[in-house]
Amino acid sequence: MQQNTAQNQAPLHPLTHAIGGDLVVPRLGYGAMRLAGRPDERHGGTAPIWTAPTDRADTIALLRRAVELGVRLFDTADAYALGENEKVVAEALRPFADEVVIATKAGVVRPSPTEWVTHGHPAYLRQQAELSLRRLGTDRIDLFQLHRIDPEYPLADQVGALKQLQDEGKVRHIGLSEVTVDQLREASEIVPVHTVQNEYNLGERGHDPVIDYATEHGIAFLPFWPIAMGEHAGPDSPVTAVARELGATPAQTALAWLLRRSPVMIPIPGTSSPAHLAENWEALDLHLSAEQYARIDEATAREAVAS
Repeated sequence: MQQNTAQNQAPLHPLTHAIGGDLVVPRLGYGAMRLAGRPDERHGGTAPIWTAPTDRADTIALLRRAVELGVRLFDTADAYALGENEKVVAEALRPFADEVVIATKAGVVRPSPTEWVTHGHPAYLRQQAELSLRRLGTDRIDLFQLHRIDPEYPLADQVGALKQLQDEGKVRHIGLSEVTVDQLREASEIVPVHTVQNEYNLGERGHDPVIDYATEHGIAFLPFWPIAMGEHAGPDSPVTAVARELGATPAQTALAWLLRRSPVMIPIPGTSSPAHLAENWEALDLHLSAEQYARIDEATAREAVAS
């Protein structure tokens, strides 16, 4: 069964980015955060992300379907369902170990289903990397990201812990999440930073300066919540108008806008719906004209300033 699945995976999409210069992936990944608990618990900002998925077989099938479509970058974290998310991702993707890139994160603790607490003690970060290695069933993590910078510890110490893991051969490339340009610049003086994972979408454009910096330095930018829909995607909005012109959905159009925003952009939308998974993937082949891109850009930039 695994061999047949591996044989059915799609070839590498031509729209790619080489993370760290050597991890070549299509510029659309998959965010696995929501694969936890019951399917009805996974929506909204208050989703607990606390226990293993109750529909494990369907979850594994979904992740393998993503590989069949062409997805090669999968993002998880030790804090998602207390490591259960890493386990299910590893189980699903084991047949494709040589073909996919699994990114994980450390730096947030979960004392309860409603709490996400930043914790960046260097020894803790190294311990969590060891646990992630075990759960992922690998000797080296493809991409290890600092989930959040903890103000209680010097940034140099936190990034230094990741560098130590890299020097030991346990981490291939290093990334940061929810950082400013100044923090990214400071961290890059200690170790090469090859990815940034910040919240960014048409309704949340506060990290435009980070994207510009990442683009200039060839750092992959992995926006989470890339398809957040708001008034900017309403029935009379430029997003919806462009979507109609392209024969696409507003979600696909939002992803296509992100892909045109920067050549280092790699959105990582997550879903537990096979239909939405396929819909998202098709955005890679959706091409916005310069005029269509500018129309959406100007409208959402004005909304961001107004808010």
